[in-house]
Amino acid sequence: MSIYKQSVQRPITTLMLFIGLVVLGIYSLTRLPIDFYPELEFPAISVYTVYSGAGAEDIETNVTRVIEDNLNTVSNLKEITSVSRDNISIVSCEFEWGTNMDEAANEIRDALSLAEQVLPDEVEDPAIFKFSSSLMPILVFAVTADESYAALEKILEEKIINPLNRIEGIGAIGTFGAPAREVQVTINPRKMEAYHLTIEQVAAVLNAENLNMPAGHIEMGKLDYPLRVEGEFTESDQVKEIVLANINGKPVYLKDIATVQDTLRDMTIDERINGKKGVRLIIQKQSGANTVKIAREVNKQLPGLARTLPPDIRIEPIFDTSDFITGSINNLSQTLLFALLFVVLVVLFFLGRWRATFIVVITIPISLIVAFIYLYLTGNTINIISLSSLSIAIGMVVDDAIVVLENITKHIERGSRPREAAIYATNEVWLAVIVTTLTVVAVFLPLTLVSGMTGELFKQLGWVVSITVVTSTTVAITLTPMLSSKLLRLRPKKNTTRKLSYDNTVLRVLDWLDGFYEKSLQYALRHKALVLIASLAIFGGTLALIPLMGTEFLPEADQGQLSATVELQTGVRVDETIRIARQIDNYIEQNISEYTLMSTSSGSDDRGGIFSVFMQSGSNIINYNMRLKNIGERDRSVWEIAEDLRSYLKTIPEIVTYTVIPNGGMGGTTDNNVVVEIMGYDLDATSALADTLARRFTGIQGARNIEVSRDPSKPQLRIIPDREKMARYGLTTYNVANQLRNRVEGPYMTKYREEGDEYDIVVRFDEEHRNSISDLESMIITSSRGNTIRLEEVADITETWSPPNIEHKRKQRIITVNITPYKVPLNVLTKNIQAQIDRVEVPSDVQITVGGAVEDMQESMIDLAMLLVLGMVLVYLVMASQFESLRMPFIIMFSIPFAFSGVLLALFITNTTLNLISMVGGVMLVGIVVKNAIVLVDYINLMRDRGNELTEAIAISGRSRLRPVLMTSLTTILGMLPLALSTGEGSEIWSPMGISVIGGLLFSTMVTLILVPVVYHLFIKRIEQKRSRKLIYSFMEETTSENA
Repeated sequence: MSIYKQSVQRPITTLMLFIGLVVLGIYSLTRLPIDFYPELEFPAISVYTVYSGAGAEDIETNVTRVIEDNLNTVSNLKEITSVSRDNISIVSCEFEWGTNMDEAANEIRDALSLAEQVLPDEVEDPAIFKFSSSLMPILVFAVTADESYAALEKILEEKIINPLNRIEGIGAIGTFGAPAREVQVTINPRKMEAYHLTIEQVAAVLNAENLNMPAGHIEMGKLDYPLRVEGEFTESDQVKEIVLANINGKPVYLKDIATVQDTLRDMTIDERINGKKGVRLIIQKQSGANTVKIAREVNKQLPGLARTLPPDIRIEPIFDTSDFITGSINNLSQTLLFALLFVVLVVLFFLGRWRATFIVVITIPISLIVAFIYLYLTGNTINIISLSSLSIAIGMVVDDAIVVLENITKHIERGSRPREAAIYATNEVWLAVIVTTLTVVAVFLPLTLVSGMTGELFKQLGWVVSITVVTSTTVAITLTPMLSSKLLRLRPKKNTTRKLSYDNTVLRVLDWLDGFYEKSLQYALRHKALVLIASLAIFGGTLALIPLMGTEFLPEADQGQLSATVELQTGVRVDETIRIARQIDNYIEQNISEYTLMSTSSGSDDRGGIFSVFMQSGSNIINYNMRLKNIGERDRSVWEIAEDLRSYLKTIPEIVTYTVIPNGGMGGTTDNNVVVEIMGYDLDATSALADTLARRFTGIQGARNIEVSRDPSKPQLRIIPDREKMARYGLTTYNVANQLRNRVEGPYMTKYREEGDEYDIVVRFDEEHRNSISDLESMIITSSRGNTIRLEEVADITETWSPPNIEHKRKQRIITVNITPYKVPLNVLTKNIQAQIDRVEVPSDVQITVGGAVEDMQESMIDLAMLLVLGMVLVYLVMASQFESLRMPFIIMFSIPFAFSGVLLALFITNTTLNLISMVGGVMLVGIVVKNAIVLVDYINLMRDRGNELTEAIAISGRSRLRPVLMTSLTTILGMLPLALSTGEGSEIWSPMGISVIGGLLFSTMVTLILVPVVYHLFIKRIEQKRSRKLIYSFMEETTSENA
């Protein structure tokens, strides 16, 4: 027995099944976490290695190359890149999407264990970082203080960080730019030498005195007493009272040769929030945790915790991902509600019955709520992808119910009882309904197979839409017939007395539309050549628009965040960097009134953890993060504000380079950069070429944030030992380097502990004895034999220039020039950049390639092209199976090219670029536009099977199917309209898809209603003529044989 017949005959069972689904869906919805994007585990692992005291070139040779050679054999490795900086090597491995990252990490650990056997002994153990979207901060707060600034780190740890860590879902909380307490022991080398002491001896004494040690145990009476020697400093003042030596019976105290201070670490970074000194409080979430829920709980607890702080400490939000997530989610929720309203109005307009409208509209919540069950069971989140998927589906989920209900209504109008009408009418269209759904699934389901980041993002789109439309089809052939059998009645006779009645207004308009379409169709069938020529001309004309349209990889959304990085001359002291930062601060305060909070970091924080490792930092670097007013509260967009700041920065002569990134924020990036890659071994040659290109690119219209990845060379003092002289004194290069470092930076020292916290004890020469070449030359080095020699006796000191960073790609040296487009399409900017490259003479051993967003877009276009071909093949297979014909599907697929014409025309008219989102919308149309053609052609075949002549069958089918076709098209179009027209937060991302689908569906619907019947007529006529000729030929053969 058929499923629709069972549903009609067992209404309670049918109703209970769907009520159960709704209950499960609501339960799933309440358990779903909320996030901006689906959680992504990027297929990348970085290896971070520290080699203190080594320059970039030494790091490259001794560390980076060794690690690269060993990691190059790891499975599924797509690309290996690296950066060698002073003291640091960062090697990044990018893997193919879908790689098991736990297995990849294990392979990397095995490879590193081999590399460690070759690395220098002084190199620290390499650390491995796996990347995930959960690593990015979800909340960043600015903390400012006056009197309490010195103790800010400890206060925050006790009063804020520890309580917040108890919130479920929080992964880590850290501070950036906080002042660090330390005990500084600054030695006067002249006084130390007078007592015949060395800094190594001082350090050894301090390490030996500052400790607690067990000393065994003794038995006294019946008890066993453990012995413990407690010599750790309990007060910082005790440090200066340590006895270093005893000369002629007189003790030499540390205070005799050094100054001891319990103070703050030497300033390497100046952190300001709205001009006041402060720090950043950074909060990360655990993998899979609910971003919005965590942010809500933090913001709920923070005011209470802030009241426990000293009165001069203030906490303000800099960056809150939940704001943009909530705004985007709310905007998409409003889009869904408006789409629902439009769909209801369209159905009510065409059907004119509240009961019929209810039967159709009930499909929407049931279909959408099943998607929540899928999201919950697969561990996904509610995010802009899943909600946008529902916005896309909302107009399509009623299509099948409309087709079924409209046919049931016609049977009732012809006199059938509702119960029989529901069964017979559903029987006529159920196969066509399933086939149209399969065509949609045939296009959306392959989205789940796309590789790369594009595939990871759109995988959810493919599954959600496929599940939703399959559910809607199930509802259409089960619940819709059952409800129709119970709720629908024969329409009362037309009311001709009331002028404004539905019968006298809407029905008359629809009847007139039916007649007009029938006449138009008859005219088209009489002038088939004209229709075909006009169609081809329209298609060719729209293709001609492509060169006139701009392209970009991904549309950017105004998130109300702005970041900037300003770079001064390499080697500039921090105080000069701070002076320039205050100058820029003043301009922002006076000219950019749209900001609500500005965070400025001048210099670098070597204790900033992973955030300082992977951000640009240095004594010459200024980093800005600004939070702007909500988009509705300001007149300028984030891109216009960024351009304003760029215009000012280029007027400051001390600035070497700068980048201003809209929507940058913490961890933000721009997706549409053009990257010019220059590969070559000669550092000087490639740097000069990069600088030349960067200067040329400044003249290109719309080129902004032109940045060379390799910093200018910085001054460096090289100590070149004389091995012969060193051997004479019993010294080695290691002895010299180690002792020199101890005097300048300080040897490894013990810690001072207080109330459970540890503070560094730093021992080194005072600054006035380590700030010139002559100071270095006069430093005394002690040999293993006890000889004391000044450095100038065994080494020469020369001033040179060296690169602060060296990059590799695929183990080859590389330097890049990054360019951001501003008010210019990506393809136009790329073309102009290539033109400038062609005018420059490139050395034979240097290669230049243009990549970045252009490369990403090309890869995505290849994926989408494959997806388009796969979708069309699957759609063809489905239709061929339905019609039992290899030729019939081609008639229907004539509507597909004109969907692309509509896409191009809509994008051109609205001045929207061709981007990944708009192109995905175009691919989606393959499954959507053929639905109407299938319904039309299927009904024409039905009419012909019932004995109607070809032209008459086309006319009857056109008139009969016009309203269902218009209804299904309008519900999809109006369902996408809020997505296309929305101006709220995040709307820029999905608007191109809405525009593409509306333009393509609107255009293809008009073409379907005229062109498909014409092509069908030509196709069938030709088949009938062939049959006629075969019959005539067969008849003539039979006649000839009889006469013979």
